Amino acid sequence: MTGNWMEDPSVAHIDKAKLDFLQSLVYESRSLTKEQMLPFFMAAAKRSRDSHISFSREEISTITAAIRKYSSPEELDKIDKLIKPELK
Repeated sequence: MTGNWMEDPSVAHIDKAKLDFLQSLVYESRSLTKEQMLPFFMAAAKRSRDSHISFSREEISTITAAIRKYSSPEELDKIDKLIKPELK
C-alpha cells in the first residue's frame, strides 16, 4: 500500500485509537496463511471487545474508501474479495 491511509483527511474524524487498532491488525496479519486468518480474526474480535473498540457502518465505509485510495491493484482485488461476501 502506497501512502498512509491513516493520514487521509476523510478519516480525520475517526478516533485515533480505532485507526491504530486497525493498523496493528494489518501489520500483524501480513505474514499469516489463509488457514491462520480465521483464528487471527476471532482473536482480533475478542481484543476489540476487550478494548471497547467498535466501528459504525459509516466509519467502516469511510475507512474502506481511504484504504482503497492507497492500495495497489493486487490489494484492491483482495479487498474486493473480502467485501463481496459481505454485500450479499
